[in-house]
Amino acid sequence: MSRERGWAPPPERLPVEVIDDHTHLQMAAAWQAGGWPGPGQADDVAAHLALAASVGVTRVVEVGCDYDALEATAALADADPRVLAAVAIHPNEAALHAGVREVGPDHLAPRVEPRHDVPLDDALAAVARVAAGSDRVRVIGETGLDYFRTSPAGRAAQRSAFRDHLALARERGLAVQVHDRDAHADMVEVLLADGAPERTVVHCFSGDVELARTCAQHGWACSFAGPLTYKNNDALRAAAAQVPADLLLVETDSPFLTPVPHRGRPCSSYLVPWTVAELARVRDLSVPQVCELVVANAERLYGPW
Repeated sequence: MSRERGWAPPPERLPVEVIDDHTHLQMAAAWQAGGWPGPGQADDVAAHLALAASVGVTRVVEVGCDYDALEATAALADADPRVLAAVAIHPNEAALHAGVREVGPDHLAPRVEPRHDVPLDDALAAVARVAAGSDRVRVIGETGLDYFRTSPAGRAAQRSAFRDHLALARERGLAVQVHDRDAHADMVEVLLADGAPERTVVHCFSGDVELARTCAQHGWACSFAGPLTYKNNDALRAAAAQVPADLLLVETDSPFLTPVPHRGRPCSSYLVPWTVAELARVRDLSVPQVCELVVANAERLYGPW
């Protein structure tokens, strides 16, 4: 883990382009503006996109997953051809909109913001409205279940919101990106009970070989982030080796989950090459082969952009 703070230097440029399947660049820019030293770039999303492009990460799926971010995320995708939008109410956010304030298993009190005064049904209606307002919104997400931060009292709200998001994705013919933290079995149960959208992605895949095989059986894509590079994640690497090639994706989940060798610093899309390199090693492929797979899979899931 890096002992440095602030943004890491950019890695070597990839030999061919790749797509970051899941990033929060608006959040990364806000973090930078709030005090993280920048990598010689301006404190805005355009600078992060330019830095990503300079290392071969030429397109991204930008995720707006709280009520305040929905319209801005769609507007960013409308304005920038490198960006597609995903919109949803994050499962932890869903619990707060439902009025659940209990401390979760990680013992951190939830951070309540003014946006959480909006009732959950109204927040979900806003997702539907924004998704209908732009053909650049190609994904409903991230939605799902998170049993790490949310108390048991919040799980019912998470499940209800998850089901509503799945219904919206099916209704509009959109892909869905699923958040699954410490909730593998229940996540699979909901997808099977309700009917997963035709194009379903388990973002920041954190399961084992068994979950990877379940995803493969049902045609759900698996997107791998920085944890693939972490020293003690052999089970995750074993899972990555099992995912069919046509279901592989890579992401940063920026500004979180920074890959080794820069773990501990904030993350942005320009760091996805480290995860690409590890995925290539795990699957005994070349870096260009992994990049080409990821681009083909992303374009099949979301359409061209």
